[in-house]
Amino acid sequence: MFENLLRYRGGRYFWWSAVLVVACIGVFVTHGRAEPPNGGTWQGYTLGTIGAVLILWLTWLGVRKRSYRSSMGTVRGWTSAHVYLGTACLIIASLHSALQFGWNVHTLSYVLMCLVIFSGFYGLYVYINYPRSLSDNRAGGSRESLFAELYELNKRGMTLARLSSPSVQQAVVSSIERTAIGGGLLDQLLARDGSLIALGDGKPQPNPDQQITIDMVADLIPRSEKSQEVVALEELLSVLCRRQTILRRLRKDIRLQGWLQIWLYVHVPLTIALLGALVVHIITTFFYW
Repeated sequence: MFENLLRYRGGRYFWWSAVLVVACIGVFVTHGRAEPPNGGTWQGYTLGTIGAVLILWLTWLGVRKRSYRSSMGTVRGWTSAHVYLGTACLIIASLHSALQFGWNVHTLSYVLMCLVIFSGFYGLYVYINYPRSLSDNRAGGSRESLFAELYELNKRGMTLARLSSPSVQQAVVSSIERTAIGGGLLDQLLARDGSLIALGDGKPQPNPDQQITIDMVADLIPRSEKSQEVVALEELLSVLCRRQTILRRLRKDIRLQGWLQIWLYVHVPLTIALLGALVVHIITTFFYW
């Protein structure tokens, strides 16, 4: 993805953006000494117009991504241009404002633009790094294959637990039935484990990472006097440890997938707010300045 996005066609849009930024800096430095740089000079209007056009074009990426029959370039090319021109927009807007801020809609537009751009930087980071982490975590498989293996381990664990003492059977069955995966938004993003287990008193208690169940079975192995029970407990321990590994991978998969998508729930609303503030900024500039 790094090669395809940032280095698309030899970094074509990096150079386009660099040329645009240099040209805008050239416009900015033409400010004379008679009037300090600000958004109300012809230079400020020029830079503001370029920035506004860039913002409108950048927001069009969402439409282009869903226009599957469009012949206006590839989505990959549009995304690469989106990254570089979005970065250039930050510089151009700063030149337009000359970094003169106040408690008004003009500063609000600038702040919203910065939030949109920096949330986009985070989106770029996760799209470059997280897909590989997801693939490594799944070991070349899929989330469905992890759940399928977990289902088989659950069945095998319950079968083996029936060959052990009632206390072991109760603990294993309870831990499997009360295993929590996913949960609320924060649970998913932080990979929290809300699993429970009910032991002798029947009162559920936290069982993070299934460690209570694993420790219980492991402690029973050296104390068991029947060889058949030892074999069953050892196999059960192996199943529980493998199950622990699969659960860790599932929670990590959900966490990575969540962070891969959550930024859009910030980026898109901020973009809509920016468009609204930009319209007000333009109207107030032309009618009241």
